[in-house]
Amino acid sequence: MIPQENVRTIGNTVKQNNQKRNYKSMTKLKIKGEGNIIKGKLKQAGAKLTDDTLLDVKGKSQELLGRVQKKAGEIPAAVKKSHSGRCE
Repeated sequence: MIPQENVRTIGNTVKQNNQKRNYKSMTKLKIKGEGNIIKGKLKQAGAKLTDDTLLDVKGKSQELLGRVQKKAGEIPAAVKKSHSGRCE
């Protein structure tokens, strides 16, 4: 039989690996947000050149989507930072 202490260690390791995966996916979300912000700004610049108001609105909405994605990607780091000083 496996000692109870080893089982807990294995369980904690699995939990830590899952937390790392979630953090990586949020980092990817932050990167996607940066990309959408850039795409939105480029659409807005193109709209100014062609005087296309619909393209300008689409660019603003894509930039807003990017800003939301970027903030959503920053949430896990902020939560981790705020909980690091607390005792359990």
